[in-house]
Amino acid sequence: MPTRDEVLAELSKVKGPDLKGDIVSLGLVSDVFISEGRVIFSITVPAERAQDLEPLRQAAEKVVGKLPGVEKVLAALTSERKAGASPRPPADGAPVRPAPAARDAANVPPPMQGRAQAAEPAAAKPGVPGVKSIIAVASGKGGVGKSTTTCNLALALQANGLKVGVLDADIYGPSIPRLFRVSGRPEPVSGRILKPLEGYGIKVMSMGFLVDEETPMIWRGPMVISAITQMLREVAWGELDVLVVDMPPGTGDAQLTMAQNVPLAGAVIVSTPQDLALIDARKGLNMFRRVDVPLLGIVENMSYFLCPDCGGRHDIFGHGGARAGAEKLGGPFLGEVPLDMAIRESSDAGTPVTVTAPDGPHASVYRDIARRVWAEIERNRDDGHRAAPRIVMES
Repeated sequence: MPTRDEVLAELSKVKGPDLKGDIVSLGLVSDVFISEGRVIFSITVPAERAQDLEPLRQAAEKVVGKLPGVEKVLAALTSERKAGASPRPPADGAPVRPAPAARDAANVPPPMQGRAQAAEPAAAKPGVPGVKSIIAVASGKGGVGKSTTTCNLALALQANGLKVGVLDADIYGPSIPRLFRVSGRPEPVSGRILKPLEGYGIKVMSMGFLVDEETPMIWRGPMVISAITQMLREVAWGELDVLVVDMPPGTGDAQLTMAQNVPLAGAVIVSTPQDLALIDARKGLNMFRRVDVPLLGIVENMSYFLCPDCGGRHDIFGHGGARAGAEKLGGPFLGEVPLDMAIRESSDAGTPVTVTAPDGPHASVYRDIARRVWAEIERNRDDGHRAAPRIVMES
């Protein structure tokens, strides 16, 4: 593998904006990351010129890609717009519309009253070839079992007869490789397109395949966005009924990227029953509603504990909070998943409970949740394709 200095030496051959100097001497290169055949870095450019400087990014990737030992290069354009600065006006002289964040908050419909109504028609979001539906599994905070739910939901959808893939969008803490017991490197198919790995018959892609498990991903937002976009659109997913995306916790760049740039069929929110988790879950739900992504439902994870010795039920984190929250918010409640040693042990071992005990009670819970999720997807699809009423004028 090349060293950081060798990478910078190659990047110094790339001219800066307006062909003045080079991108290294101008101090535009940062966040250089090198790991087992992969080189990743950022190039800082003026925000208003990011689109015009796309050839600069491509040139940087090309020169680094020629270094011995380099299998894949990922360069991201980063920028910082000064406070109060306005974006560049369109070339055709059309008036500049204010950015959504700058619009009067009074013009944004309350998220609690269903899906937000856009003030103007939204541009069609490009889909992923071969993928019929994409769903996001999200949570307002970490530690609620979102990745375990993603894994078992995907396997349950497969058990219900669907072709399924999983994208691990949790760049900072990828768990999907361990949950599916998959390791190795994605092989290139053609050009930049990678072949996903496969676990239990499900196609899987994760940043965990590209870097060592213990390597921290110290990246800024633009790098995360670029990585997620490439893992989504530069992977040969093939024909899938549904792609399940394991989102990072919270409501940051990754969530906004998926919601605004991908035609999501909907979002599944995972929460534990206690009030603190539900508060954060509602924030995640509200974010998706603000960007017009349907809520497929809420899952209450670690809902209750059945003592294996006495058989008694214990509501360690409370109980029923997610169901009550779903009713209050007018969204579907998908089901309760118990806090059980078998789920934890099988997940840690990379042998999910839906695989090791497909006829057991826990697998049945996940299959029921999967059925409800798919029913919501089909219902939303039918609503979207419902024909307009026919108007007949009679004299």
